[in-house]
Amino acid sequence: MSLTLLSSPLQGFTDFRFRNAFHRYFGGIDTFYAPYIRLNGKLKIKQSYQNDLSPENNTTLEVIPQVMTNDPDEFMFVVKYVQSLGYKELNWNLGCPYPMVTKSGMGSGLICNPTRINEILHKAHNESDIVVSMKMRMGYENAEEILHTFPILDQYPLKNIAIHARIGKQLYKGPVDLDAFEKCIDSTKHKLYYNGDITSVAAFKAVKERFTTIDHFMIGRGLIADPFLPSMIKNDTTEYPKDRWDIFAEFHDTIYQQYDEYLSGPTPIKMKMLGFWEYFSQTTSNPQKTYKAIKKASNPFKYRQAVNQIINTEKKVKNSF
Repeated sequence: MSLTLLSSPLQGFTDFRFRNAFHRYFGGIDTFYAPYIRLNGKLKIKQSYQNDLSPENNTTLEVIPQVMTNDPDEFMFVVKYVQSLGYKELNWNLGCPYPMVTKSGMGSGLICNPTRINEILHKAHNESDIVVSMKMRMGYENAEEILHTFPILDQYPLKNIAIHARIGKQLYKGPVDLDAFEKCIDSTKHKLYYNGDITSVAAFKAVKERFTTIDHFMIGRGLIADPFLPSMIKNDTTEYPKDRWDIFAEFHDTIYQQYDEYLSGPTPIKMKMLGFWEYFSQTTSNPQKTYKAIKKASNPFKYRQAVNQIINTEKKVKNSF
């Protein structure tokens, strides 16, 4: 069975700068999902979303735009916008777990409302030829919620449903619910993609062995924490390249430079990179010490010093585990 790996979108992280650099230095991802477009009641696309989906910023990858909304007119507005850029597919986010989103009845907070889901899908399929795919959680309050949506979803020619095997209330805490995911496989005719806690080759293999019919896997936080993971999964190896930290250093310097040019002043770039290092540090030999060193760096010069020190330290550590 062929294997397809997809990058799950993370707001604030997986924009076009990250995607392009990731593809250049690491590879292994077949399709990237762009972070969601959210309109906040105004039929206007923010400039940052426009930049992220601009064809000139996405020349080498397969990228699928994503929308987060609970409003049919907003959904159609985004459909027309992404089609004007040449995109054929729009992914609908019913997965975001954050309370500020779910309290507004969006993301995983919409899964408990099959009537509204039907209203939006009906409009999209009757008034456009866009291909719709879904990104979902099991529900917000409990893992049964998604099961009540399948009779609605099965009425439409969706490309796929990618399911993060948690409920929204969990955020990213606690284990994934593989039993609940298994129920989904038996409850819908649609093609399912698996998402959730693929953070190592071993974790991937465990999920793959359990769900033998699934051949599309989404990687989110694990891909940022260990950018080599997708290519290692594809190559069926736990060995890192011998020049692992040189490759990582080049990747880091590429995104740092691009974000530094885009953001104004030392504080925004520091906060941006600090967010990345919350993940990057997880696959260093001493995550706590690594993250602390980045956090302490009080200016760009000290930041670069800290990064060089981390890279040099890691080069001395065995490059596979």
